[in-house]
Formats: sequence, structure tokens, C-alpha cells
Amino acid sequence: MDARMVFIDTVTSYEEQAWNAAQLREPVTEPRVRLWTYRVPGVVLGCSQAALRERLVAGHALAGSVVQRGSGGGAVLTGPWMVSASVVLPPDHPLLGRSTLSSYRWLGALHAGLLRDAGIPAYAIPPEEVRLRPGDARLKWACYGGLSPWEVVVGTRKIVGLAQLRRRTGVLMTSGTLIAPPDWSLLCGALGQEAADAALLDDCTTSFAQQLGAPVLAEVLAERLHHMLTDVLGAASDAFPPRPPGPAPVHFPTLSH
Repeated sequence: MDARMVFIDTVTSYEEQAWNAAQLREPVTEPRVRLWTYRVPGVVLGCSQAALRERLVAGHALAGSVVQRGSGGGAVLTGPWMVSASVVLPPDHPLLGRSTLSSYRWLGALHAGLLRDAGIPAYAIPPEEVRLRPGDARLKWACYGGLSPWEVVVGTRKIVGLAQLRRRTGVLMTSGTLIAPPDWSLLCGALGQEAADAALLDDCTTSFAQQLGAPVLAEVLAERLHHMLTDVLGAASDAFPPRPPGPAPVHFPTLSH
């Protein structure tokens, strides 16, 4: 049996953010793609959430697993329930569009297409619809507690979050797809938020597993996502070298390769 190519790296949130930050230290000359999942839970705060970091609960299980990213937005709970993508683009790449906001459109549409291929009725929410859906003010501190244009939803529930960091050297675009329900109580407890916020986050989010009624392997999603991204971008592949074959993955019920 042939060895399988690995399309995703299992890391900590700190390792992911360190890689992201390193990409924009020098001029970006071609697109690059990297996909991630996480061996343990962690918390990634937005660049303007320093005050929230001061609320960290001493002694909490996640107190030592909090990192701050360069882009804005709310707090993210990473863990085995998430597959993330980092897309690094030259500053003049045509997909970046005319504005920061419009630059998200292609990435949201790509993720929505991936979910629809799997039989999930997802779509990238346009700006005019976001304006009609004001988020719960109690959850403004959490990334998945609100909606931004071109993020991906199923009905009214968020399944893919997006973020962006622009520098003169290039642009980093990131996504986080929920493949299973996160343990939102971990996030609320670590950041000293109301315990009731965990149930609110449950209500406004969904995941691959919830939509399909069965678990989904991160590696299976990553392979399909990697192919879609590199097809669109012609990106330099950061797929890892082949590894020894293991048990055959369980594929999405309706996802073709």
C-alpha cells in the first residue's frame, strides 16, 4: 500500500500563531497554505483583547495555553474540534479585492462550497445580511459568538470563522472550521466569563459532526480543503512528507474526492 500524503499538522495554538507571524516578516512573493488541528485545547485572543487576557483565571487548565494573535476579532477556543487554515498572499494578489472586507468573500465562498459538497446547507453570509443579524452583546468577546461578513453559517449558526492580518509585506488570511462541538465551558471558565455564555455559544454555532450525524476526521477535511485552496491559488504546498499508511479514513458521507 502506498504511503499517504499528510495535509494537516497537529500543533498547539502557540505553534500555529508563531508560524503565522513568521510569514509576514519578509515580503511574500507567492501564495502559501498551511492547515492545522490541535492536540490539546488552547485559547487565541484577538489583538485588541489585552484586557481580557488580564481576566485569566489563575490555576485554570487553560491558563498556560493562551496566545494573542496579530489579527482582530474575538477569542477562539482551539482544540481537536477545529480545522484551521492559514493562507499567506502577496499584497497585490488579485483575490484580495479592493478592501479588507471584500477580500474575505472568496475564502468564505470556498469553505461554503466545501460544506455543501459534504451535504451541509451552508453559505457565506453577505454584509447586508450581517447587518440584519445583530449578535448577542453578551458574546461580543467570543469569535464564534457573532458574525462578520463572508463567514460561513448553516441557517443562523456559525460553522466557519475568518480573520485577516495585513502588512506591507503580505496578507495572512485564516479560517477555523468546527468539525465537532467545542467545549465552550472551557473558554468561558478560562477567561472568567459567565458560565451561561457556554450555552449561548452552543446555540449560535454548529459543526460538521452535528450536521452529518457522525464524527469527521480532521485529516479527511484537510485533504479536500487543501486541494480546493491550492486549485484556486496555485499555492506552494506545505503538505507534509508521506507517512506510513494507517487505517483507511472514514470519508464524508457525500463528499467525493
